[in-house]
Amino acid sequence: MNHYTELISYIAELGDADPYVNTITQGDFDKTDLDKGQLHPLLHINISGSSFPAESVVGFSVQIGCFADRDTNKEIVNDRLWENDNEVDNMNETLATLNRIWLIMFRNFNENNITSAIASLEPSMFSRSKILDGWIMTLDIEMPNTEISLCQH
Repeated sequence: MNHYTELISYIAELGDADPYVNTITQGDFDKTDLDKGQLHPLLHINISGSSFPAESVVGFSVQIGCFADRDTNKEIVNDRLWENDNEVDNMNETLATLNRIWLIMFRNFNENNITSAIASLEPSMFSRSKILDGWIMTLDIEMPNTEISLCQH
């Protein structure tokens, strides 16, 4: 039974295939961007919980974050709406990346024997150990457990 590994690998493959993503990490979000040599944009995978919703099903609460570096221009701020940084661009690009990943997952759920609830997204601006902007997508995924039988011990 390696559902945890399969799920992380599947999401990482989707991130690898995305043209916007440079680095993929996994684990606790508090440790997302501690490596100073990491290239951004960054895709981070966190499995925050698990459940057994039915006899032959394993459920996971998954968070997928996509973050990009905030680039601040040192010039005098002339535009109060857009300011002198790339926050809006970062939010657009990271949202589009998570949307692409979600759409591919959604289309392939039946092929991979995965079911899922609707994804929700939360903005994360000017955060983490470096100054990053992006989104964290949260979704619940259920996978069939065909490897464990009550006849085995």
